[in-house]
Amino acid sequence: MSDVGTPPRVETEAGGASSQPPAPPPAPSALSPVELGRWAWRQLTSMRTALVLLFLLALAAVPGSVIPQRNIDAAKVIDWQQAHPALTPVYDKLGLFDVYGSVWFAAVYILLMVSLVGCVVPRLRLYWRALRSRPPRVPRHLGRLPQSRRFELDEDPEAVLARATAVLRRRRYRVSRPPEDGPAVSAEKGYLREAGNLLFHTSVLVVLVGFAAGQLFGYKGGVITIVGQGFSNSLSQYDDFDPGTLFNPDDLSPVSFTVDRFHVTFLTSGPEMGQPESFDADITYRPNPGAPPHRHDLRVNHPLQVNGTSVFLIGHGYAPVVTVRDGHGRVAYRGPAVFLPQDSSFKSFGVIKAPDASPQQLGFEGLFLPTYGFTMARGPFSQFPDELDPVLSLVPYHGNLGLDDGRPQSVYSLDKAHLRTYKSSDPAELGPVKRIKLSVGQTVRLPQGDGSIRFDGVKRWVKIQVSHSPGKDIALGGVLAGILGLMLSLFVRPRRAWVRVTREDGSGRTLVELAGLDRSSGGDLAGEVDELERLVRGGSGQAGRQQTSEAPKEST
Repeated sequence: MSDVGTPPRVETEAGGASSQPPAPPPAPSALSPVELGRWAWRQLTSMRTALVLLFLLALAAVPGSVIPQRNIDAAKVIDWQQAHPALTPVYDKLGLFDVYGSVWFAAVYILLMVSLVGCVVPRLRLYWRALRSRPPRVPRHLGRLPQSRRFELDEDPEAVLARATAVLRRRRYRVSRPPEDGPAVSAEKGYLREAGNLLFHTSVLVVLVGFAAGQLFGYKGGVITIVGQGFSNSLSQYDDFDPGTLFNPDDLSPVSFTVDRFHVTFLTSGPEMGQPESFDADITYRPNPGAPPHRHDLRVNHPLQVNGTSVFLIGHGYAPVVTVRDGHGRVAYRGPAVFLPQDSSFKSFGVIKAPDASPQQLGFEGLFLPTYGFTMARGPFSQFPDELDPVLSLVPYHGNLGLDDGRPQSVYSLDKAHLRTYKSSDPAELGPVKRIKLSVGQTVRLPQGDGSIRFDGVKRWVKIQVSHSPGKDIALGGVLAGILGLMLSLFVRPRRAWVRVTREDGSGRTLVELAGLDRSSGGDLAGEVDELERLVRGGSGQAGRQQTSEAPKEST
């Protein structure tokens, strides 16, 4: 019969046999909380983890470049949300409209800083020990090193050894002559390579600290200013404002300025016709209320720097000037209304609100076209971004604007919940809704005797960004230090050299053994050893390779 399935017989200590199976090996014991913490710390502070976190930080910053951010352009965020209503709640929960202020971005950021500190500090201790230690002792077999030379001289061994020591020091080697090695010299150089590596990793940490300082204590705000009007640096003046976590409103610089003039030039020919060739604004500013006024030409990439605050010119557009009268003939609204550009031809969208109109409030929504054009296929459009033939194309509304219930409302949109349009009786308007077309100086009366609107002219507006980034100098210093560290780590070659001299018994001449070792890949080690041989010979002899190994034979 087959004995398959019968347990094996095990010899006992008494010499007998047992049918019991052998005991399984003991399972490894679970890590204690302290051991688990040490393991987690070692994993977090490894260079591999730091590189992975750096990659994740760069990857996490991608949505901030693709998706509109509230702290940069709140109007674009609103437009994006209106165009993608299904994705908006998901993106809001993930914090994709404020990437750099989200919890998950801060978590990666903090973990990267901790990992870098854990990487750099131990390496600094090791580097300090290496600086204080002596160069390695002379190997027993110098001829087995990658590059070695062997020659004889008619000089005293001590004189040759003294000259070799001086030569190595002139070539920036750190020299040691251990007594236990006899008449021999050890030398090493290239310590700046590891210093460059440490400086580069430290610079990444410095850049992160500078960026964090700007996010914590800085601020960034945007404001649209009509040409001819002014701005003072206070919270109530901003259209959008993004403060740092630890920002204090008392830290706002008391700068103020007035936009005197705005200049823009568009290309009138070529494949890029209509693109702005240049634009700039002449402003008059005061660093503080009691200071004398100063003039500045504000251009793109040429901001105004005053009291640690930067003022940037980041955009421009048109503000049609209109006068709205109500059904009683009273002026319900008069002044410029900011319209936001929709394309490169500066076709601009905007709204006009007249809450003081009577017997019912009035609102207008539509387009400003700097150079009017019309086709049956496209409808009204702008042919050129400059104001060559400006036209307003508006849809009038009447009813309740919703401004009296206390809820905040955007100046660039109408709350149409309690508004109604006028019916059109003109077939040329291509639809049932009344639409008004206005040229400069033209007045159109509204149906039902509700009033009128007049297009008085056109003004320009400029988009100004005011920011304060206290950590930018720290970040700049970190970038410069990183470049320096990278250059040191790339171009400095850590090398070792040894010289041993002995007196030959038969001939009475001095035998010199010279060898070198390059601790990094690349570089002309043979040329370095040849030059050392020439100098050790006294500069008069020809450097010859009496014994050379082109490939490493043995590492010491």
